[in-house]
Amino acid sequence: MAKIFMGVRLRSLRQERGMTQVALAQALGLSPSYLNQLEQDQRPFTVSVLLKVHRVLGVDIQQFSEDEEARRLAQLRDAVASLPGLPPVPQPELRELAAKLPHLSQVLLTLHQRHQQDQQRLEALHDRLHDHHDAALPGARDLVDMPLRQMPFEAVRDFVFAHRNYFDSLDRAAEAMAQQARQQGGGLSDWLIQHLRSRHGVHVLRVETGADGQAAPNRHFDAHSRTLYLSSRLLPGQQAFQLGTQLALLELAPQIDALLDSARWQDEATRRLARIGLANYTAGALVLPYGLFLQTAEQLRYDLDLLAQHFGVGFETVCHRLSTLQRAEAPGLPFFFIRVDRAGNISKRQSATHFHFSKTGGTCPLWNVYEAFAQPGRILPQLAAMPDGRVYLWIARSVTHDGLGWGMPGKTFSIGLGCDVQHAQRLVYSKGLDLRSLDAATPIGMGCKVCERGACPQRAFPFVGKPLHVNENESGFVPYGAAEKL
Repeated sequence: MAKIFMGVRLRSLRQERGMTQVALAQALGLSPSYLNQLEQDQRPFTVSVLLKVHRVLGVDIQQFSEDEEARRLAQLRDAVASLPGLPPVPQPELRELAAKLPHLSQVLLTLHQRHQQDQQRLEALHDRLHDHHDAALPGARDLVDMPLRQMPFEAVRDFVFAHRNYFDSLDRAAEAMAQQARQQGGGLSDWLIQHLRSRHGVHVLRVETGADGQAAPNRHFDAHSRTLYLSSRLLPGQQAFQLGTQLALLELAPQIDALLDSARWQDEATRRLARIGLANYTAGALVLPYGLFLQTAEQLRYDLDLLAQHFGVGFETVCHRLSTLQRAEAPGLPFFFIRVDRAGNISKRQSATHFHFSKTGGTCPLWNVYEAFAQPGRILPQLAAMPDGRVYLWIARSVTHDGLGWGMPGKTFSIGLGCDVQHAQRLVYSKGLDLRSLDAATPIGMGCKVCERGACPQRAFPFVGKPLHVNENESGFVPYGAAEKL
């Protein structure tokens, strides 16, 4: 455990509760001089002190963890990188801000987010006026007055991360349902169909085409006729997932609403999207129940293919579920999950701990999630080192979903699952890797604009944390014509 100095945070918590140093020291069982040293960052926090703070002040000690500090630092780097033209902020100052002033860090990140939203609104207004060549265009004023908004998917992702990618009430309810299904015997899909019919009066029909004559959607519920239509092309595991999603929407609505009510939503559409996300989460926990899945994963040393075969689900589903195992009394490994396409678009990302996926400057081409496209269906392990010195084990593999008929395009993604190198020996994919000497780890970054590696041969953009210098005798990032312009 790294030394933790969070005196400003502790002092703020004490003052928020109207306590003197003497009163808090007595409550924590510490001497006033020791507490004063903690608040002045003259002594680091120990595990026992953190546990006392948690008990007395009722705060999540995750706020004091180095993982949270690393995430804040990465977000601050992102924010600085997206604001060109400003004086560069030295990295030691950003680290100091992330470590000692978490509240101020969050305020700055919120202001940055609002700035980005404002920029998007202005760009939209510019495009509309430019297209019509009319500054008095009807609706332009509405666009100017439009409230600041997040992209709905980003708002839902923030909500999921605020819960550390784990929803205890839904997870336990799904696990109890899975236990009932196992006790009855037979397949999970059969139990779900019977349960939907007997408990909710819902009949399940498998269809090949939808009402428009096209291929049927995976799931469609007709509330009027109490009929759930499932696509006949779904595999057993996929059928159980869709049935579980519908069951969650019907049977666990109070638990889902309670979670949704704990957050502020910018509009009803974003809230509905979050509702579907929570129902999908429940379905995943039903198909892969927490205790059984974690036990099996440990026994198989997290062999992803064997886990997929054991539970009758796909590679992506297994990876996604592994990133959600954050139950307090029985946590799984802290995995990070990501799904990208060939163009580098990130369509899924889940991280319950410190790994931060950048929104600025793309991702890193040296990351094995991109190499996976060149070797379809093959699992590629990689030891990857970040600029801050942290090393991770990443496992990547491409997955392809065929089109629905002749001439219909399919979908290909690369799935990445990563964890800190300290956990690597518990994974079967660490075989053949030298975990004692990490010098051979591939140096990667969050994206060129926020990556400090000046000598990277794959650099596409300069690092915005310091001024750009051009040396005609150096290789690296120099865009065509840039030297002449400079």
